[in-house]
Amino acid sequence: MTYQEKKSIVSLISTILIFTVYCLFKYPEYPNEMLDSKVTFHYWGSFVLVLTLISVAAHIVISIIFNIVFRITTGEKEPAFADELDERIGLLAFRNSFAIFVTGFLLAMGSLVIDQPLKVMFIVLIVSGFFSDVTGSISRLYYYRKGV
Repeated sequence: MTYQEKKSIVSLISTILIFTVYCLFKYPEYPNEMLDSKVTFHYWGSFVLVLTLISVAAHIVISIIFNIVFRITTGEKEPAFADELDERIGLLAFRNSFAIFVTGFLLAMGSLVIDQPLKVMFIVLIVSGFFSDVTGSISRLYYYRKGV
């Protein structure tokens, strides 16, 4: 298994763990009894903002730890450059990830059109962001395994 495949697997697992743990942590704080839109907007705004910050910081830390463990266990350095294949795979994975997010965004806006509560729109947006990230990691892993 190559460095890129291992890195994709670590990214996929860390994305799932970070999202799951954060949702389990924030779920009890949901304002069930408050119907005031100000409280609801504050909750969902802080949910998305904090999730984004935690996810970025955690991915950086996990990437550093992965590189250290990879170097210790294999005795090899991580690749210092990306060749054309790496760039093509990265672009294809980004395309798939972007398509999932745009579909989720359109579904979220559609939920507003059919008069669903605001929480449905936010949940669809957050879940589409999660599936977008997972799709990017799975696509990258798939293209490295099968070739482009």
